[in-house]
Amino acid sequence: MSHPINFMVIDLSHYDPAEDYAAVAAAGVAGVIYKATQGCGYTDPTYAKQRAAALKVGLLWGAYHFGDGSDINGQISNFLGFAKIDSATLFCLDFEDYGDNTMSLSQAHDWICGVEDGLGRSGECVLYSGNLIKQTLGNQKDNFWGSRRLWLAQYGSTPTWPPAWDCFWLWQYTDGASGPQPHTVDGCDSGGVDCNSYDGTAEQLAAEWASGIPVPPVPVPPSDLVVTVTINIPPGVSVNVIQNPSC
Repeated sequence: MSHPINFMVIDLSHYDPAEDYAAVAAAGVAGVIYKATQGCGYTDPTYAKQRAAALKVGLLWGAYHFGDGSDINGQISNFLGFAKIDSATLFCLDFEDYGDNTMSLSQAHDWICGVEDGLGRSGECVLYSGNLIKQTLGNQKDNFWGSRRLWLAQYGSTPTWPPAWDCFWLWQYTDGASGPQPHTVDGCDSGGVDCNSYDGTAEQLAAEWASGIPVPPVPVPPSDLVVTVTINIPPGVSVNVIQNPSC
């Protein structure tokens, strides 16, 4: 059975920066995740301007690092020194195949730990991956990975994911060419962009965007509760009802 698509997030880079974030927001997109860095030295030259434009119209902002096989401490420093991660910013590791320079699973672990420690935000890193995490983690159930959100890349209607997670948090269902529709959104490249589905409302997404911790539901105030009491009494008997305020 195909999984329903609820298109709410785009991810972009210098290859396909948005042209009009007001149009993006008006089209119903709630969040943007943008490439900040890659390896030890690359920084995306469009990142700062795109970040300012997206935040100006009230979009949620996230930053990702494209990991490779180079020195992990250098990659951590590159990301932390450039991406301007504040408490409202989602941060993510892009863990995907990169030929002979592919990041290893242990390197991914160390990058996540180093960035989370540097930000003081333990457990809040998002992992973006598709085939690579399936191949490297396999059927292993690991609390380290399972306790962090999975942003799954799979361009088809029936996504699958490693058993370390109960489910994905975000699903990149298309790269703008392959995968289900829609592939485009107003304000971006008309040829297609990476589009992502979220199983929830915009309010839920905003609540857990940066930390991954959803806001608990607001309890119904007692004044909105109605209690119906039925009493069977014989004729001539009076009943007094006294409402005691709740503690």
